[in-house]
Amino acid sequence: MRTVRQQIMQLLINKEMCAREISQTLRIREKEVYDHLSHIAQTVSTQQRRLIVRPFRCLACGYLFQNRKRFTRPSRCPRCKRSYVQEPTYQIC
Repeated sequence: MRTVRQQIMQLLINKEMCAREISQTLRIREKEVYDHLSHIAQTVSTQQRRLIVRPFRCLACGYLFQNRKRFTRPSRCPRCKRSYVQEPTYQIC
């Protein structure tokens, strides 16, 4: 039996997914996925791999959250102050 982190890593090696898709596939809370992603990023770096993150993007004005270090969802866009934020996707390469 694999741990939750191992299951998430296996999913992300196979295809690009957002946190919501991961949580629905593994039947865990979305908040738990964000907690695991920071640990997964460290783990894959020791295996000569990378966790590729397609950043959050504001759907209203197109602002990209490129320099964001946290995996959690931002509450609103710093440019237009709206909360229409598209989820990022993750993949292990």
